[in-house]
Amino acid sequence: MAQHKEAEAPKTAGRGTYAVGDARRRKILDTAVEHFAQWGFNASSLARIAQDCGITQGGLLHHFRGKEDLLLSVLAQSEQHDVERLFGEPAESVAAYYATVVALAADNARRPGLVRMYNTLVGESGNPGHPAHEYFTRRYARVLAHNLRLLEAGVERGELRPGTDCEGVARETLAVMDGLQIQWVLAPGAVDMPALLHAYLDRQLRGISTAGTGLADRQA
Repeated sequence: MAQHKEAEAPKTAGRGTYAVGDARRRKILDTAVEHFAQWGFNASSLARIAQDCGITQGGLLHHFRGKEDLLLSVLAQSEQHDVERLFGEPAESVAAYYATVVALAADNARRPGLVRMYNTLVGESGNPGHPAHEYFTRRYARVLAHNLRLLEAGVERGELRPGTDCEGVARETLAVMDGLQIQWVLAPGAVDMPALLHAYLDRQLRGISTAGTGLADRQA
């Protein structure tokens, strides 16, 4: 019986160790978001991130191979929420998808650090040598393709008018979303990002829908 208890003890300790490690990893990622948002990738320092986490740089490197690995991990974590909201369940209509996009903008307004980081890094990543260049290139292509498919499906089932420039509408929508994010980051108290996005998508949908209808009123 004693031998059985001794065999179980390391498992319990191991689970506790894993929990501590997971918590520390989350703290590093959350701290890195703030640093990348404020200083960008190139000017951020692993030493400063580690210091703000209350660990050594060596302790940070136990969880991440380097600053580039940390950056890509931060981006992967921040995108997971958006993927679940936008790509989780197939949208039954363009109007339903646009309502989801507005809800995501409302969520982002409650995540200022992530939005600031996104705007900072997407600007930096225009340089092909930036470690996030490929990530943002693939992300924009994926989101654009998703929007394009939804709009084309809307035309096929008669929700949208025949001859709708689906690619043009999709690109314009992404541009407005990103533009409103920039304005909101610069003046969050003066820009109601979800309300402005709702108003834009409502006008857009009224112009391209066969019934001339827009979005339902936004829930507060």
